[in-house]
Amino acid sequence: MTARPDSGAPALDATAQVLARASVGAVAAVGGYAGGVYLRSGREGLLRLAVLTGLPGRLFRPWWRMHVNRPYPVAEAYRSGQSVHLPDVETAMRRFPQLMAGLPFPFGSLFEPVTAGTERFGVLMVLRAPTPGVAVGAVDRERLREAADGLARNLAELTAAGEPVIWEGDPLLVPPPAPAGGEPGAREAVDRLSHAVLSVDRQGVIGFVNAAAEDLLGLGMQQLRGRLLWEALPWLGHPAYEDHLRAVFMSSEPVHFPARRGRHPPGGWLSVNLYPGVDGVTVTIGADEKPAYAPASVVEPAAGHASPADRAAALYRPVALAIALTEAVTARQVSAVVTDELLPAFGGRQLAIYLLDERHLHLAWETGFPKGFLNRFDGVGLDVRLPGVETLTSGRPLFFESMEHLAAAYPGIPLDAHVGARAFLPLIASGRPVGSCILGFDEPRDFSPEERTVLTALAGLIAQALARARRYDSEAALARGLQSALLPHRLPVREHVDTVGRYLPGTQGMDVGGDWYDVIETGGGRLALVIGDVQGHGVAAAATMGQLRSAVRAFALTSSTPDQVVAGTNRMLSDLDPGQFASCCYVVLDPATGSAQAVRAGHPQPLLRHPDGRTDVLDLAGGLVLGIDPEATYPVTGLRLAVGSVLALYTDGLVEKPGIDIDVGVERLRAALAATGPGPLTETADRLIGEAGGSDDRPDDIALLLAARTGGAA
Repeated sequence: MTARPDSGAPALDATAQVLARASVGAVAAVGGYAGGVYLRSGREGLLRLAVLTGLPGRLFRPWWRMHVNRPYPVAEAYRSGQSVHLPDVETAMRRFPQLMAGLPFPFGSLFEPVTAGTERFGVLMVLRAPTPGVAVGAVDRERLREAADGLARNLAELTAAGEPVIWEGDPLLVPPPAPAGGEPGAREAVDRLSHAVLSVDRQGVIGFVNAAAEDLLGLGMQQLRGRLLWEALPWLGHPAYEDHLRAVFMSSEPVHFPARRGRHPPGGWLSVNLYPGVDGVTVTIGADEKPAYAPASVVEPAAGHASPADRAAALYRPVALAIALTEAVTARQVSAVVTDELLPAFGGRQLAIYLLDERHLHLAWETGFPKGFLNRFDGVGLDVRLPGVETLTSGRPLFFESMEHLAAAYPGIPLDAHVGARAFLPLIASGRPVGSCILGFDEPRDFSPEERTVLTALAGLIAQALARARRYDSEAALARGLQSALLPHRLPVREHVDTVGRYLPGTQGMDVGGDWYDVIETGGGRLALVIGDVQGHGVAAAATMGQLRSAVRAFALTSSTPDQVVAGTNRMLSDLDPGQFASCCYVVLDPATGSAQAVRAGHPQPLLRHPDGRTDVLDLAGGLVLGIDPEATYPVTGLRLAVGSVLALYTDGLVEKPGIDIDVGVERLRAALAATGPGPLTETADRLIGEAGGSDDRPDDIALLLAARTGGAA
């Protein structure tokens, strides 16, 4: 087995031979089309791609080096020592959005750590066709694990023999096994075609050339065979076409694009078609007319070249947006992230996002356009000839370097300006259309190949985030409706006591949690004051909250003691086993005498403001949170509320802030309650919850229940 002579890799020493055999064997074992090995280097924390098979090394240079702390599957497999299996695009996008931002193509990937005991050598990688919705099978998992274990044993033996197992320099490019010979008469059939037909292997080396290629390309067979495709045909090495080449080697889908041979000597337009297979790519090239629209960087092949620094910056632009999009939950948050991150990165001034619903596009977000201008396009059908529609129906981004270009391509289209440029991006998530995105620029501009590549990748990220957000918005609406129906709409009115409840949902993601409160008339003139917090958010948390509220009410109305009420509710939640737990505080108050009995299940301590304004954090005995141990017991603590006292029950959302100890929040709430003084209990509740309610950064929901003793025995 030999490396490509132009790979720049060292000679095939013992380590290289072991790595090459392992890579080719692993690819064959799990039905892949490419693979390789990342090996530790002499620099701490840096992995280097040591061997690559089935892919052209030049096209994947940005991924030759990988630091172990990067958010990429290779790094995670090395750090954790665990397998990373990404069977499809959706899984990869969810777990490693940065990977898909740079390689936005449909492919599956498997990463297996290569370890021997405590010795970590690197990671074995295999790329193969995606299997949407189907996990990697047990047989393939075992085969890849065996390949990695075998490689680890061989590397351990080399280490024991004094051979340094590290990698420096460029990767060794190993050709995959040669395919079987063709059928008799195949060459004659291909030679009859008027198009040039070339066959290249998985490294991009030209093998077969038909007779028409010499006339069309101006090169003989001997000038083409055995050379890299983009070196034999330098115009195909232009950055404008690099992403097309990368796509055909990474995925199983054909790629078609127009190309121009150049200006010196004058070259005409060509149609280039790439058809991938497991053992290589078939290339067909034919004469073509100039397309109706083509960017300046392709019309003038000298244009659009960027410096290595600029290209590196373009490659990593998606990272910031990808990270921000993972934190955006609602459609409005996704749109705001795109406005804040995407527009400044590319110098844009206008943004519009349309979402697809019932085969019509509806305006979901806009900024920078004249007021009311986009209203005329709201609700357009998919049969209307508009760039925002056609970019979605065709799945291709549309770039117009000036408003004149846009007007020429779409005669009669209303324009919001006579000067500027526009980009129309399809928003497609896992093959499902989501909508379209419009970027506007105040001045005419060229879109470099790197910018086109990055914008196309970002459109995929935005589409994934919007699809996730729309699912979330639907669930959140259901959860809000469920919670609204379950929370008490009014509290009992009783002599000698006032009660007030407040609830605020969180603002981060606008998700609905499982906080609740209740006031129950238990008989004998007594009231049960209840507050609780179900772990988690969404429909499941709201549903569990409803079950707990019903259980507490049922036990309270059977004249059970406070400890029996909480213990029974705990057993019920444990038996249901919803995969969630909850905290709770339950206080039974006799308004006439002020005597109370309290039980606490993992919940924050209540506050008590005395008639003189002195305010204490109570010290109630506590038990486990509900839903952990069905046999848990809950001690009862007695206390007394004097006339004029206020008891405050609350959930942790009112006192917790990220990065700040909860005791600080409790003390802040205690001081705020002490400062309220006499007055309507509703004003006290509004004041306590007001500070938290005014925050735009509230990660959790809040429940507050106040009870003020207004009369009765002193």
